[in-house]
Amino acid sequence: MKRVAAIDCGTNSIRLLVADADPETGELKDLDRRMQIVRLGQGVDRTGRLAPEALERTFAACREYAAVIKGLGAEQVRFVATSASRDAENREDFVRGVVDILGVEPEVITGDQEAEFSYTGATKELIGRTDLAQPFLVVDIGGGSTEFVLGDGSVRAARSVDVGCVRMTERHLVHEGEISDPPTAGQISAIKADVAAALDRAEETVPLREAATLVGLAGSVTTVAAIALGLESYDSEAIHHSRLSLAQVREITLRLLSSTHAERAAIPVMHPGRVDVIAAGALVLLSIMERMGAEEVVVSEHDILDGIAWSIAG
Repeated sequence: MKRVAAIDCGTNSIRLLVADADPETGELKDLDRRMQIVRLGQGVDRTGRLAPEALERTFAACREYAAVIKGLGAEQVRFVATSASRDAENREDFVRGVVDILGVEPEVITGDQEAEFSYTGATKELIGRTDLAQPFLVVDIGGGSTEFVLGDGSVRAARSVDVGCVRMTERHLVHEGEISDPPTAGQISAIKADVAAALDRAEETVPLREAATLVGLAGSVTTVAAIALGLESYDSEAIHHSRLSLAQVREITLRLLSSTHAERAAIPVMHPGRVDVIAAGALVLLSIMERMGAEEVVVSEHDILDGIAWSIAG
């Protein structure tokens, strides 16, 4: 067993996993798994820079995570940073702050690396299941980007495109500094057009329609699953490996797109940090399923974070 700590810092959230990994058995035993919404990518699409307040929120989470890692005695730490810090002019401020707090340099990985980690984390438990046909298409809908990776035991093709729940919200749903509540038909059409163009780009590399099983990752997907399951509070075990039909995803997406901020905030499983971006995230998921002709999505709570942990454990 090797005790490792993995940190995934995305556009919207920063997450920590401390786990004992056994490469021989393929078992990853969670010791601590937590997430904070820090909105590191706040305004990056518009300004090209990480906002000071977004950096401070992220550093505050890093300080908390450093204490957890030290307390559990992880042997190795790997910090992976994704879309927002890849795009920002002042990313050195971010790197310096993380090194000061955690003692490790954040690796600003490529979209293709991001996709491979997501695939490993999401499918390690699924390979060999008789009820799920391969190849798997793993789709990780993040804040700034969405990763697609097709594989059948190993990765066949991967692509990252710049559509995510935060980026789509900021690009299309903000008018004069305020988020439209609810979005207009024109704004929804603009998101659909953006996502359709991104899917065209993804299909240049990844044959989406060849997938036999769609596996959906990250907060937009897990939140839609929690709503579909009618949960009164967020239950990771109930959500993990649940299966949502296309009809369920369509119904929930339309509900979110027609709701007000207050109505979305009142949904029991809604994280406060997702209230304004969940509608765009759900629409990205629905658009992907419709493009693929997928009748269902298998929801995974294991994702890039688990893939990062396995990359350390060997």
